[in-house]
Amino acid sequence: MKEYLCLATFTYPHEYFVVKLKFEEAGIRHFFQNETLIGLLPLSSVAFGGIRLMVHPADLTIAKEIIDSLNDKSSHLRIV
Repeated sequence: MKEYLCLATFTYPHEYFVVKLKFEEAGIRHFFQNETLIGLLPLSSVAFGGIRLMVHPADLTIAKEIIDSLNDKSSHLRIV
């Protein structure tokens, strides 16, 4: 897991749900660091640095493309 890179940070679980589905659909190796902890203690998100999207370096390029496509203003799946 040391080789995984932080691609994005989210404050609450609902903010990354679409990203998680898109990554699983594309077969991108990833995990969300602090996901369970912040799910249990949502007000502590800032104290723990948020929920970090960790992506394997081999999948980084396609992961960035997916996030960029979701941040496009014309996308109906735009992330927060």
